[in-house]
Amino acid sequence: MNVFAALTLPNGSLVPNRIAKAAMEENMAQTDQAPSERLMRLYQAWADGGAGLLITGNVMIDSRAMTGPGGVVLEHDAQLEPFKRWARVGRSRGAQFWMQINHPGRQMQANLGQQTWAPSAVPLELGSMSKNFGTPRAMTTPIIDEVIARFARTAQLAEQAGFTGVEIHAAHGYLLSQFLSPLSNTRTDEWGGPLENRARLLLEVVKAVRKVVSPGFAVAVKLNSADFQRGGFSADDARQVVALLNGQGVDLIELSGGSYEAPAMQGEARDGRTLAREAYFLDFARDIRQVAQMPLMVTGGIRRLPVAQQVVASGVEMVGIGSALAIAPSLPNDWQRGVDPAPQLRPITWKNKALASLANMAAVKFQLRRLSLGRAPDPQVSPLRALVLQQLANALRTRQYRRWMREVGKRGGCSGAV
Repeated sequence: MNVFAALTLPNGSLVPNRIAKAAMEENMAQTDQAPSERLMRLYQAWADGGAGLLITGNVMIDSRAMTGPGGVVLEHDAQLEPFKRWARVGRSRGAQFWMQINHPGRQMQANLGQQTWAPSAVPLELGSMSKNFGTPRAMTTPIIDEVIARFARTAQLAEQAGFTGVEIHAAHGYLLSQFLSPLSNTRTDEWGGPLENRARLLLEVVKAVRKVVSPGFAVAVKLNSADFQRGGFSADDARQVVALLNGQGVDLIELSGGSYEAPAMQGEARDGRTLAREAYFLDFARDIRQVAQMPLMVTGGIRRLPVAQQVVASGVEMVGIGSALAIAPSLPNDWQRGVDPAPQLRPITWKNKALASLANMAAVKFQLRRLSLGRAPDPQVSPLRALVLQQLANALRTRQYRRWMREVGKRGGCSGAV
């Protein structure tokens, strides 16, 4: 199978080729958390670049629950106009354009000033950086029900805006992933304990989303192949969750791995495993392929055409590419022209793995900022410089977010407790 062959999804819709721009968090919202002009320019670069599928960075289902300052939020139909424009940009060259929808759970910085919720009151373990995240409160059943409704509402609004699908984020240690892991979910009710209970929230979200969108609208799930922490969500757990998702109207499962505590999505494990230099999670995908009845996508470290071809030759239908497309947004077109630039950021070998993970993300966001301004990427940027610039930007966006939330609160536009 060739990466440039089209893929027909279970819902009957067509993806023009097997290359997907995977989600990367941009933090480029306007001050009212809507898509900005810079975000439009960034996605036009990717739309022009030739990928068959574009997946947005995190779009939050609740303005009080953010993965970071400057994040995009979609809660109400009053917000639809900028999202309609964003959808037109993403689809302008014929690609499918999916909105990744998410709730951070406990992975929300304390300085954003919001109450943090999670399956259980288990804080993040990030060494000296743990203080940046508060201890979450355990979610009650009414709050769980509200989260399910919010995922469904955001998906419904995404379809109204013109997106062709949504990807439900259940990986990387965010809320749905927290419910799946026995390390962060210590509940003893119907939402915790055995895997079928820990997977209940993800399944209920998928069912609620599928119920409110049209049959031709794609519903995908991003799932950890493992969370790479001893005693956590395992590869066997992932295989069982995929089996539970069979028959639920899921059009694609993207396999990744890790969390803030163990950033395997950047090639770092915390359970002693050694990940491949590229296509980190391909071996896990081959195993899950045996039970999955829907197409699979593998994301993590892919930057060369032979590796992408290896992924589809293994029986995995889609190749997800993140950082490489931040450096070379026209990479799919380059490959079709016979050019394989193998884009790569400067390696980071810092001993503090949590800080190195932040620096890696900052280096990626540095490229995104340059693309959004119409400038060429700079893959040789100093990781330290990128990190300092990102921290300064985060401080500004955090102040803007807190000010916006105060204004929303005064207008009575922030209800509920999630």
